[in-house]
Amino acid sequence: MALSRHAHRKDEHLSLAEKFYADQATSQFDQLRFVHQSLPETAVAAVDLTTRLGALTLPVPIMIEAMTGGSPRTGQINAQLGTIAAQTGMAVASGSQSIALKDAAAVATFTPLRENNPDGIVFANIGAGHTAHQAQAAVDMLTADALELHVNAAQELVMPEGDRDFTGWLDGIGETVALLDVPVIVKEVGFGMARETLEQLRGVGVQYVDLGGRGGTNFIDIENFRRPNKELAYLDGWGQSTVESLLEARAVPDLAVIATGGVRTPLDVAKALALGANVVGTAGQVLHSLIKTDAATTTQRLLDWQAQLKTLMTLLGVTNLAALRQQPLLYAPDLQAYAQQRHLPLK
Repeated sequence: MALSRHAHRKDEHLSLAEKFYADQATSQFDQLRFVHQSLPETAVAAVDLTTRLGALTLPVPIMIEAMTGGSPRTGQINAQLGTIAAQTGMAVASGSQSIALKDAAAVATFTPLRENNPDGIVFANIGAGHTAHQAQAAVDMLTADALELHVNAAQELVMPEGDRDFTGWLDGIGETVALLDVPVIVKEVGFGMARETLEQLRGVGVQYVDLGGRGGTNFIDIENFRRPNKELAYLDGWGQSTVESLLEARAVPDLAVIATGGVRTPLDVAKALALGANVVGTAGQVLHSLIKTDAATTTQRLLDWQAQLKTLMTLLGVTNLAALRQQPLLYAPDLQAYAQQRHLPLK
């Protein structure tokens, strides 16, 4: 059966995400250092990774971030992701379900996330610009515990067939937050969030954000590659890095924060948590592992990440995430300059 135009684009995005994957990210975690203490006075067995994301309790603070869905190939990926989430205890987010709201045949490419993970935490996903009714339909499709409402203006503007009108997004987000009974997480897709944006979101009732910082999968690069003349390559470095976005978020109170974008190691996870994230998401690492190895290897890798995070917390002498957030951090000059120009306090 021939793929629809939308399904073909989903497969294209999947292939290009792997094409542009890089082992080294530009999320700026390398510009942060912990201060080593030689007497931790604790043990790995004492470390508790439980975290709170607003009203949700997660057994581990690492999640599998939104990736894909909408075609037979991406449906197979989602089936694997559902199984991996169930075996690791990690929350998992769906890729954008907008295609499934237009084409009933695409629904079956998303539902394995829940079917293979019946007792786990699953986030639905739809773009800003959809109605609150459509958002509810996305949640119902997966019996989801929360909804990621993604904002992707940069991607749309570079996408050859993308949207060009973003008026009404903020009001629509507020309506969705008011209507849904599950948490609504406003998610940037890879270009970070500024304090001004976060304050706008708080103003319409948003309590949950996924900062989606620069440094991971770059949808400007992906969409520009799809343009005939590839003329927008100069936008490659657009946006705030994940670390910069975390600094921005610390200036806005009462937000539950997911940090994503270029998370490559458990040390990156620990640094993001120390900067105030409640949960840290990874997508590129998981997709790369699935493509290059298999589901069993990927599952073990994510379990290893959890074990290594406990090791790092023991090295720092902390046994829970609240204590981790109290650890001193050293900032490289670039981050100090960013914080100074943006009038952001450093801990």
